[in-house]
Amino acid sequence: MPANPTSLSLERPASLKAALSMLAADPALTPIAGCTDVYVGLQFGTLTERRFIDLWDLKELRGISVDRDVLRIGALTTYTAIIQSTIVQKRLPMLVAASREVGGAQIQNRGTLGGNVANASPAGDTLPVLAAANARIVLRNHKGTRTVAFDSFYTGYRKSVRQPDELIVAIEMPRIDGQQWWRKVGTRRAQAISKIMMAAVRGRDLRIAFGSVAPTVVLAAKAAAVLRGGGSIADAQAALETEIAPIDDVRSTGEYRMKVAANLLAQFWNETR
Repeated sequence: MPANPTSLSLERPASLKAALSMLAADPALTPIAGCTDVYVGLQFGTLTERRFIDLWDLKELRGISVDRDVLRIGALTTYTAIIQSTIVQKRLPMLVAASREVGGAQIQNRGTLGGNVANASPAGDTLPVLAAANARIVLRNHKGTRTVAFDSFYTGYRKSVRQPDELIVAIEMPRIDGQQWWRKVGTRRAQAISKIMMAAVRGRDLRIAFGSVAPTVVLAAKAAAVLRGGGSIADAQAALETEIAPIDDVRSTGEYRMKVAANLLAQFWNETR
């Protein structure tokens, strides 16, 4: 049943510094911003958290820029802002493509890239893109800042290395040399949770990532190594089967996801020749 509003509390800091001070004093506070998942959880009574800190008005966590050839996207940057950004369109078009299929216009206006990362769902539309793009997650607390490679950020289903007193402040991506590729398979192209997603880069480096095939987003290093070494797509598909572990759920079956993952790998390789 829906959460009782009287059981909820909300802090609204006026600055990033104030937010970090609040978290340092009370790490049990749950950061929120766009709330596209939080509101659903509260409505269905599946969210156990009751005390929140609202980051939506913190301008320090917004914006898209390039510094020393590194693309930096603030954690509170919305999908709409990403879609409209000429910088992202030029440097990371696969992130624009993924953002276009995140829900409808309302979700794109409220949902944030940092929220997708923090939510830690293996079905997060942007996460395979970030894995394929060799992204880094910038974390900050009241003591300082640290940067974590995206490959090392998640530790399990909806779990990450972020500490309770830390906030995701930005996502950084180096320049990508090569062809970018992204596909989502779902009941519909948008406004539907994905059955499976794949993002990849084919160039000087070969990085292939899948979503909704394991407890966390998967960087398919073995399959990429086979293709990088001149192996056949069949051998790469066999390697991929050892790297992913899709399950049956209300949206699809593990067998279907395994087959689609192999098909997407072949489609990517053929289309980026």
